[in-house]
Amino acid sequence: MEKEQQKFEAAIEAVLFAEGHAVPAGDIAKALETDTETVQRAISDMQKRWLEEERGVEIVQLEDSYQMRTRKEFYPALVRLELNPQKPRLTDVLLETLSVIAYRQPVTKAEIERIRGVNSDHAVNRLIEYHLVEEVGRAKQPGRPILFGTTREFLRCFGVSSKEALPDISPVKLEDFREEAEEEAGGENETPAENKKDGNNDGEVQVGI
Repeated sequence: MEKEQQKFEAAIEAVLFAEGHAVPAGDIAKALETDTETVQRAISDMQKRWLEEERGVEIVQLEDSYQMRTRKEFYPALVRLELNPQKPRLTDVLLETLSVIAYRQPVTKAEIERIRGVNSDHAVNRLIEYHLVEEVGRAKQPGRPILFGTTREFLRCFGVSSKEALPDISPVKLEDFREEAEEEAGGENETPAENKKDGNNDGEVQVGI
């Protein structure tokens, strides 16, 4: 295969992979600055070659559109993967941040950091990735900061029927969170809170999904 043709097909593959849904041939052509017929011929060649190579994915035509998908013979492997997902591991840092959000929700990131005493960007983002925390709105204050709260997945993982059913926690415990965060960052006299970063604690809790 010529180098230019190889690059052209790679571009088609990139477009279909990035979109994840059926893309009209005309839209692919516009994205690659070519004509529809050229795209259709290239995809036809790709379909045949991928089948011969027994690749894990294929390109299917849906009317005038094309979509990349997993080949049907590999569906059982995907089903087994979904039935045995990797369980997220919650470090002390993540558990602490999750506790603050759970008991103070809806809460802004700035409020989380005031309680913990350290930057919490990484912790909040990781909790969002684990589907335990989500954006629930905007605060009515300058800048309209994002408000965070827990999700239904959080309730399911921790066996709680509702946010109101969370066990009581005292203000003293929240103060303990702040003190632990300061120790995690290296002591309250070393660096201003806004410059401290989340540390890596050895303690982990595996959440059952």
